[in-house]
Amino acid sequence: MPEEKPEITDSEWEVMRVVWTLKEVTSKEISSVLQEKKEWKPATTKTFIGRLVKKGMLTTEKIGNRFIYRAGVSEEDSLKTLKSGLFTHICSRAVGKTIADLIEEATLSHDDISLLEAALKKKKQDAVDDIACNCVPGQCTCKKDHGMNCQH
Repeated sequence: MPEEKPEITDSEWEVMRVVWTLKEVTSKEISSVLQEKKEWKPATTKTFIGRLVKKGMLTTEKIGNRFIYRAGVSEEDSLKTLKSGLFTHICSRAVGKTIADLIEEATLSHDDISLLEAALKKKKQDAVDDIACNCVPGQCTCKKDHGMNCQH
């Protein structure tokens, strides 16, 4: 069975972004960045750091009287986990609309749009006419949302 990656909260993401950027960092340095951005007190930041260490997302090393924190997971792997988790929580028939909604809400550069157009052109080669519902009975809203009956 594949190892479950721990989920992290939005606040913990804020801490991880600082660590991924600075590579090796003290709690005081993390707190300084987040106090300016989020107006968090140092104790709040330390609470999130402690949770991330327990989850294995951060590693810690004591050097003198300071603790140095490093990322226990890469930003790339964490983003992959986040992206794959998004689609496990929705009906497979709703994925396309969800992606369209994300694009609609995002601020994109011309380069971003060119990247998306190229990805869609490539994806079109493997497109299917119908996507099977992956919901279980009691969670399926295909009839209401898509006007389709499922074979549950």
